[in-house]
Amino acid sequence: MILRSAYSLSSKAFAAHSTLPSTAAATIAISTSSTSPCHYRRMSSSQSPKKHLVTREEGVHQTMQLSKSWRNKPLFRRQGDVRFKSGLEASKLLIAEANRRDAHEIEYIDSVSSTMECLSPLFDRNPRYAFVAKQLMEPERFVQFRVAWMDDVGVVRLNRGFRIQYSSSLGPYEGPLHLGPHVNGGLIKALGFDNVFSNALTGYDVGSSVGGSDFNPFDKSEAEVQRFCQSYMTELAKYVGPDIDHPTMGMGVGKKEMGYLFGQYKRLNAKSTSSSVPFMKKKDSEVAGEAVVLFAKEMLKDKNQSLMGKRCLILGSGKNARAVASKLLEYGAVPLTFSDESGHVYEPSGIDESKLRTISNIKMERGAMLGRYVISSTTAKFNEPGSVFDIPCDLCFPCGQIKCVDEEAVTKLADNGCMGVIEGGHKNVTIEGRKALKGRGVMYGPHIVTLTGANIAHAHGNTLPSETLEEDVRRIYNDVKGAATEFNARGDLFAGGSMVGFLRVANAMLAHGAV
Repeated sequence: MILRSAYSLSSKAFAAHSTLPSTAAATIAISTSSTSPCHYRRMSSSQSPKKHLVTREEGVHQTMQLSKSWRNKPLFRRQGDVRFKSGLEASKLLIAEANRRDAHEIEYIDSVSSTMECLSPLFDRNPRYAFVAKQLMEPERFVQFRVAWMDDVGVVRLNRGFRIQYSSSLGPYEGPLHLGPHVNGGLIKALGFDNVFSNALTGYDVGSSVGGSDFNPFDKSEAEVQRFCQSYMTELAKYVGPDIDHPTMGMGVGKKEMGYLFGQYKRLNAKSTSSSVPFMKKKDSEVAGEAVVLFAKEMLKDKNQSLMGKRCLILGSGKNARAVASKLLEYGAVPLTFSDESGHVYEPSGIDESKLRTISNIKMERGAMLGRYVISSTTAKFNEPGSVFDIPCDLCFPCGQIKCVDEEAVTKLADNGCMGVIEGGHKNVTIEGRKALKGRGVMYGPHIVTLTGANIAHAHGNTLPSETLEEDVRRIYNDVKGAATEFNARGDLFAGGSMVGFLRVANAMLAHGAV
């Protein structure tokens, strides 16, 4: 049985820890029913007194005592004592420290900078959290290793393998594996950092890890992919396991790759399951994409709108993108596009279930390009117009490559009437693009919030009813929205998600001490 963490993880160990506002406060009722591994009930507002998010004290002077004790302590002592007077100053010091140590890891610096800026109000209200953030910037363990495998010609090939076990404060490590030529140590570290907050948002007892390799599975034969996966898992098996670290599907890793990886793990280890939760689960790979659409549904509900009839751009054509399209069709939306390295296909009248099946059959073939779809459709346009962002739409779901939506793309989307960008992949929107979305008043669903579906599915074991998924998505969305509102960032789901996830992890870290 996996238990969902309450919004504030501490009660007695640290009296100044955070609690949810009354509108989002929750408690857990443990059930012994065997129908589902996760059972909880919501605490009503009459049961939960309204308190501040960061401390349990009441009144406008609630943080005064904390401020006096922690603001006098140096945040860094490398070359003399360095203190801060405000939360913004603390966040700048933390960003500067990240740049000093890892300036070459651009993606990681981007993640730390954007997150620390969002957390500065927390540092203002409780300065102690700045010291926890300093500790959180360093992962618990980062493993890099050589992956040697033999191609079909008989030549030995080499790739780099990674696994970063970033935080186990809330529970055993869990996170995706990514394969692709773009994968490097800096990207893995950035994704691991982001995954800390994303996993914590689910409310389940799960830590954060990310792994992968710079191996490109799309231009290799099936036999080569299998040999690579077996070589990769031979080394990775030393660091993962049912009660240690749970790898899940990510970019370039689908059911086939997961099957090869698990097969090798099972060959090397006798134990491959833990209680009711299967290890390296291959089922329900579409849940992550379905959760993305459910978050979009909740965002539109706040504007008294629905997905019915919304024209949607989908960037990418992988398993997540196709799951997003399938769920959009279920709610009456109209998917318009898919894309990959060869370009994009555009169906002016929309992609129905029959066309989606055709695209899925094409993309299930390893290395197949999306351009083949135009042969089977008389209405599809390939790379027309030249930029997919020139197509008028109501919503955009980027599920493709990292940083595919920049400031220029946001400007085109907003000019063409797009009302929301909801990430279905990792770090699809750049920092500049995120600022442009906020400036143009376009809704933004960040990946740390929208990509929580896979962890929800894993927490529920072999069964995840659609009603349970919707309930969990609604709960997470309300938690994030409530936190953003309390810290004067109404509507900023990235800020709200960063705060909620950080508070859950930070409170656990405070109880653990200097570890």
